[in-house]
Amino acid sequence: MRILLIGANGQLGSDLTRLLEGHELVATTHQSLDVTDFEQVGQAARKHQPQAIINTSAFHKVDLCETEIMPAFEVNAYGVRNLALAAREVDATLYHFSTDYVFGGGNQRRPFKESHVPEPVNAYGISKAAGERFAAYLWHKSVVIRTCGLYGHAGSSGKGGNFVEMMLKKAVNGESIKVVEDQRLTPTSTLELARKVRDLLERPEYGLFHATAAGDCSWFEFAREIFAIEGIPADLSPTTSDAFRSPARRPAYSVLENARLKTLGMDDFKDWRDGLREYLKNRPKVR
Repeated sequence: MRILLIGANGQLGSDLTRLLEGHELVATTHQSLDVTDFEQVGQAARKHQPQAIINTSAFHKVDLCETEIMPAFEVNAYGVRNLALAAREVDATLYHFSTDYVFGGGNQRRPFKESHVPEPVNAYGISKAAGERFAAYLWHKSVVIRTCGLYGHAGSSGKGGNFVEMMLKKAVNGESIKVVEDQRLTPTSTLELARKVRDLLERPEYGLFHATAAGDCSWFEFAREIFAIEGIPADLSPTTSDAFRSPARRPAYSVLENARLKTLGMDDFKDWRDGLREYLKNRPKVR
């Protein structure tokens, strides 16, 4: 299969590049293909004639989205619109990634299924929900994959890091670490998600999917498990979202249920702890 991969040097893109070696992969980065440039996106699709376009690009600095609203919507919504139109022009399936942050309003305390109505509580979530709608209404061969709490090896090599590496670095430096315990999520490794994308490429299924590891935890519990697995004594204590005073409000609960994958017999994600163990076992020892 000929695949146009957007964002090949990111956390998820790097794992996809490795796992899709058996395909004819056209790997692009932001420097070589800007999703906000309508003409450039269309030209790339016409040139390469892909059967699938996988979009991992995103403006995902949640707090910055509160003030940099136009750039967030340009990438997370308008960029998806451009890709959907390009995919439609060349009859390619579009695979686009969204987020658990399209949820968060209300008092939900059970995992969100694909059938739940989005209710984002910050600008980032709103922009990602808009991108979902562009993909859905512009091209019926679109696959929108919502996921949660991503971390991957490419995030430890100078691209802004990830939560796991940030926690390990703080512990090694002897810092006092405070992590929120009033936000529940499902940490998901990009390697596991990339494996599921590879599976979906073999299935003629379209529409919305949730794809995360099994189980859930708070960010504090996630951090505690990182240190427990690595055997690192850390000065770790829980705190609240209010204490951080972040510009963007975070969902108190944004756990997803892989309902469609279960229906198709494709929900074989590991428990989040097992995915974390695999990541830590194979991580480059960057400090």
